[in-house]
Amino acid sequence: MALEEFKRCKVFVVVAARPNFMKMKPIVDSLEAGGAEVSLIHTGQHYDPLMSDIFFEELGLRNPDHHLGVSGGSASSQTGALMLAFEELLHLDKPDWVVVAGDVNASMSCAIVGARAGCRVAHVEAGLRSRDWTMPEELNRVVIDRVSDLLFAPSQDAVENLLSEGYREDQVCLAGNVMIDTLVANLDRAVAKKPWETLGLKHREYAVATIHRPSNVDDQSSLTQISSILEATASRLPVVFPVHPRTRQLVLSLERDLPSVMMTEPFGYLSFLGLIAGSKLVMTDSGGIQEETTKLGIPCLTLRENTERPITVSEGTNRLVGRNLDTVLHHVDRVIKNPPEARCPQLWDGKAAERIASSLLGIDTRSFGHPTSLDGKEFIGGYGG
Repeated sequence: MALEEFKRCKVFVVVAARPNFMKMKPIVDSLEAGGAEVSLIHTGQHYDPLMSDIFFEELGLRNPDHHLGVSGGSASSQTGALMLAFEELLHLDKPDWVVVAGDVNASMSCAIVGARAGCRVAHVEAGLRSRDWTMPEELNRVVIDRVSDLLFAPSQDAVENLLSEGYREDQVCLAGNVMIDTLVANLDRAVAKKPWETLGLKHREYAVATIHRPSNVDDQSSLTQISSILEATASRLPVVFPVHPRTRQLVLSLERDLPSVMMTEPFGYLSFLGLIAGSKLVMTDSGGIQEETTKLGIPCLTLRENTERPITVSEGTNRLVGRNLDTVLHHVDRVIKNPPEARCPQLWDGKAAERIASSLLGIDTRSFGHPTSLDGKEFIGGYGG
């Protein structure tokens, strides 16, 4: 197909939850700059204004072309409703590409429906693996990859995961981390807000905590462990804890156990980015924050036993510390006394969206200098049949 024909291709870009907005903003911009006809589809998974509307405003992400309005309910009911709503949309307007990101239920639902409808499916952030099948996100990642034609890996370990699972080399493209594109584009604005000052804190003299994974907050004993960790850390330095909407009621029930922790409403993207950029350390169970802290060089303690982003441990500032109080406090004390050296993975350079758009628009990505695979063959952006 000629390049001119690719540039007229129609692309559905799906967003659902807070991390999707950050990942898809630069992709939408790059696709439209390349001449694609882009429809932005908001599934409605994050409908709270503090988790959705403010991100569109701060990132300059244009209004969705379609809003499916599916939110709440169990994972199964949400998945079913999303599949029905997206299928109806595809009956009205069938695109050449359906582009999904990450591992949320909405991305899996739309990827399956798109593949069934005969659309080519592209997965941004493909190949991540935690090997933990108790995590719903792991199932979503594997399913999305399996039905996708083009797999955009954020790091070399993700590429190797995909190749080891039998995906063809012409399906896999090492694009870099698109979340870092948004971070790079907005970091100066975020830091200029000095959000720590509005909380009465000093630069590099506080910690930030974010907790939302079901394994940490849906089980009472796990949540009690987390509360003990945050309260003990707060005896060493102030802890800011923006409470995720899905965990608000659960965490507020333990508020009496957190007298020293600064519990707040969720921050907008810019304020939160500025907050973690100005912190001494971050404690989290979020995958995206493991990546952002690695790029920023901020020590990150991940309150999980595993991660689908091991490159943030091997090449970044992240440490897996679990939920054992003594273990976590040992790492807190080490960070306070001797912060780890900052490193950043390959291609986390703010240009991942350009590489992704180039592949989707049919431009030869070899000019971007993708590294070679294990057998010496070059990775070339393309799509599977």
